[in-house]
Amino acid sequence: MKREEKFPVLKKEGQWRAFGLFAGKQIVRMAALLFLVSIAAFFLLSISPVDPLKTNVGQAALGSMTDEQIAKLEQYWGVGVPMTERFLSWAGDLLRGDMGISLLYRRPVIQVIGEKLSNSLWLMAAAWLLSGTAGFLLGILAGKKRGGLLDRFVTGYSLVMASTPAFWIAMVLLMVFAVWLKILPVGFSIPVGMSAEEAGIGERIVHAILPAAALSLTGISNIALQTREKMVEVMESDYVLFARARGDSERSIVWRHGIRNVALPALTLQFASVSEIFGGSVLVEQVFSYPGLGQAAIAAGLGSDVPLLLGITIISAAIVFAGNTAASLLYGIVDPRIRRGGRKG
Repeated sequence: MKREEKFPVLKKEGQWRAFGLFAGKQIVRMAALLFLVSIAAFFLLSISPVDPLKTNVGQAALGSMTDEQIAKLEQYWGVGVPMTERFLSWAGDLLRGDMGISLLYRRPVIQVIGEKLSNSLWLMAAAWLLSGTAGFLLGILAGKKRGGLLDRFVTGYSLVMASTPAFWIAMVLLMVFAVWLKILPVGFSIPVGMSAEEAGIGERIVHAILPAAALSLTGISNIALQTREKMVEVMESDYVLFARARGDSERSIVWRHGIRNVALPALTLQFASVSEIFGGSVLVEQVFSYPGLGQAAIAAGLGSDVPLLLGITIISAAIVFAGNTAASLLYGIVDPRIRRGGRKG
């Protein structure tokens, strides 16, 4: 009797141990990918035609300097220093939380990214929740009755939106609701002439409606199509056929067998969509002049602000990898075969 009671405990402990190892591997994998991204970003910016002296000092000021002053600036910016040595110095500062000074904003990069990221996270979180909720509900309604009118509408909408650029949708929303109807602001995160401290939550929500709508409208399609496919499989399965023969109502079948079976796969797909939301926000923020991380990345690229561009690249990669890692962990919870590496048993 005692021996039989131990088996469930051992089995549960073994499952937690397996999941802990799987989670540890995913975290190490994310750290390794982040390290490789930092190497690639630093290497590409090092071989770019950007001259650090001309970028930071300016051509006119550089021409009026003496050779000694230019030599000091070259020493400060690491001109002539091997790239490996410069990377190790930069990586060491990065691990200590020092990303350098932004050339455009004349402030520490970590402060600029923190300010811009807070605006972007507010926008992306709203779009992420809207796209996930709407995509899940539309997928459920479409997959409930395959080939029906609602199924054809959701499938057609998803296919069209999946092939439509986010910035084009942003411009259409801008023209309709801000220019023609004049019911929503043209852009920015707060009203013109108002400081960030003076702006309330209401003003910020109103200014985020159009950018969040542009991001969520394109993000709905992937989740809706995937959820619809899973729902079709469930509704055409043998146990649903048995439930219908038993006399269960359609609402009960959708809730007990449909939603419960597609909820976790949809949730993992939602976490994996972080990269799509983040990538789309770069162009959407530019269309609406929204002062977020995407607009800062474009400004840093056009202004040759190398420290800020490197910092944004690392932070962006960390956010995307965190979303993918969360999706992998959820897949490991849903399907134990994934955390066992696909082995049987």
